[in-house]
Amino acid sequence: MFDDVTPRLGLPYVVAAQAQKHIPINESLARLDGLVQLAVESRSVTVQPANPVSGAVWIAAWPGPPAGTLVRFEAGAWEVIAPAEGVLAWVKDENQMVAFDGVAWVPLSATFKSLTAAQTANQASTRLEILEQELTLSGAAVATSIAIPSRAIVLAASTRTTAAITGAASYNCGVAGEANKFGGSLGVAKNSSNIGVVGPTAYYADTPVVLTAIGGSFVTGKVRVAIHVLRFDAPAAV
Repeated sequence: MFDDVTPRLGLPYVVAAQAQKHIPINESLARLDGLVQLAVESRSVTVQPANPVSGAVWIAAWPGPPAGTLVRFEAGAWEVIAPAEGVLAWVKDENQMVAFDGVAWVPLSATFKSLTAAQTANQASTRLEILEQELTLSGAAVATSIAIPSRAIVLAASTRTTAAITGAASYNCGVAGEANKFGGSLGVAKNSSNIGVVGPTAYYADTPVVLTAIGGSFVTGKVRVAIHVLRFDAPAAV
């Protein structure tokens, strides 16, 4: 049995014995005009636009409509549209694509944590992957719970200090046995960063990244660690 509207886009159905059938059809066309190949003006405007162009769409950031909903203007009226999970939108004032994950709009690039660069017909593949974790620092050294994967090639480990580090003058970023493989004497101030590029190195066991204090022990501080790797998949089972 049909509802009054479609489940994902909320397009009005024409029901049996519908009077003035053009009304729900035109409502559906107007909504499709806003949602298909969606381009929004902005997701950061905090005051409702005073003179919007007909057909313009925003991701709501001003009081009134629920934050993150789509707000469309046409024929002197505003329409609030709840986005479905997976909807993509081009944000004009940012020149980037964003995706709705069911809760918030996130840059599409942020969803590509694992990307297949090449794949055979039998699903042997080469993948680019980023693993990321924020560490709270304490003691002489802290290891990530994420790891350079077994049978993968590491290309780099990058770091960003997200809360100033105390207790140590600087720190090393590396692995067990190579404390400064990805960088030595790194900064402790908030937003200090390092991109520790290395020659492609194969690992045959899961290997955590280790941050080691220099000139003392960690008392406080946080560092975001990203591991940049190439991973390989064998052909599919037969």
